[in-house]
Amino acid sequence: MVATPIGNLGDMSPRAGEVLGRVQRIAAEDTRHSAGLLAHLGVHTPLVSLHEHNEAERIPSLLEALKAGESVALISDAGTPLVSDPGFRLVRAAREAGLDVRAVPGPSAPLAALAVAGLPSDRFCFEGFLPHAAGARQRRLEALLVQPVTTILFESSHRVRAAAANLAQLAPGREVFLARELTKQFEEHYRGPAGELPGWLDADSNRTRGEFVLILGPAPAPDTGGEADMPLSDEHERLLAALLHELPLKRAARLLSDATDLPRNRVYARALALKDAGG
Repeated sequence: MVATPIGNLGDMSPRAGEVLGRVQRIAAEDTRHSAGLLAHLGVHTPLVSLHEHNEAERIPSLLEALKAGESVALISDAGTPLVSDPGFRLVRAAREAGLDVRAVPGPSAPLAALAVAGLPSDRFCFEGFLPHAAGARQRRLEALLVQPVTTILFESSHRVRAAAANLAQLAPGREVFLARELTKQFEEHYRGPAGELPGWLDADSNRTRGEFVLILGPAPAPDTGGEADMPLSDEHERLLAALLHELPLKRAARLLSDATDLPRNRVYARALALKDAGG
């Protein structure tokens, strides 16, 4: 498993180049794209395609080659293989066949963005790309925004503005980080509240071009003052119970908070308590 540059060819490690020149074949996500990298390195190893549409059918021939003593390198278009890229099924099949699998570590867009984001990095999760459809994207963000860990996402130039608008509406005060074109000539960063991200993107048309890593700061820790056990007013309790009867918990809590200006954390904690109690 050989990591390749995400934008700057100078990030290719000497070991990665040596391995690509030594193996008998290279499985690449896009052979045309990878041919340019190999030409830059002066590597002439034969290429075979391995992508999400043909991975299953490629596995038998690659396993046969490995069992016959050949060495095979797997590369993606950029970064570390298997991170939102094909290869998992091949690695699993090789492991199950008792074959040796090694990593040649190197560039990784999620880790590069996390390293410079200035957001908590002791706990984080990688969620890949958000859904394309507007409703599914909003539902996914609603679920991610309650996670108590930093969340790393990928987004495309076609949908980054829509994702920013969703975040600004769902959690305007949440701290977020957006990295555009990491390691490339026009690399650019935004760090600040989600509510101001759409304006930052709209301030320069170039800011919606390229490839993006979007990082969400963790949800605030629950108040330790017993908010889950602290009842709301009788009217608010009745409204919350009615909303919980009709809607998912997070949406019910958000609607009541937005309508009453009650702190969202308190409403959410009370909703959890009511659910746990069978309310």
